[in-house]
Amino acid sequence: MPTATFIQVGENIDYTPTVEVPPGTVVLQGDLVGVAKRRLPANEIGSLAITGVFEFGKASADVIAVGTKLYWKADDQTVTATVGTNKLVGKAVAAAGAGTTTVRVLLTQ
Repeated sequence: MPTATFIQVGENIDYTPTVEVPPGTVVLQGDLVGVAKRRLPANEIGSLAITGVFEFGKASADVIAVGTKLYWKADDQTVTATVGTNKLVGKAVAAAGAGTTTVRVLLTQ
């Protein structure tokens, strides 16, 4: 008897939202972080990307080096290097200095 059965590659996972989800929306399911690449209609199965590089908003004052672990701040919909109660999103793949409001992040699960 097998102990595991292959289901899918795992770059995307199935997700059925209860309300419409616009593209680019970050969706948290426990510690699992996904991004909607397309509009997801309410109550219809769609998918969330859980791998890949995405551009996220960040505070203008934050200075982020390549390789920095970044966490999702649900309250203001940005990433930060501060752990606190924030959820791990991934690691910066490009530096983002003060005065910039975005950073490129490789999703990490």
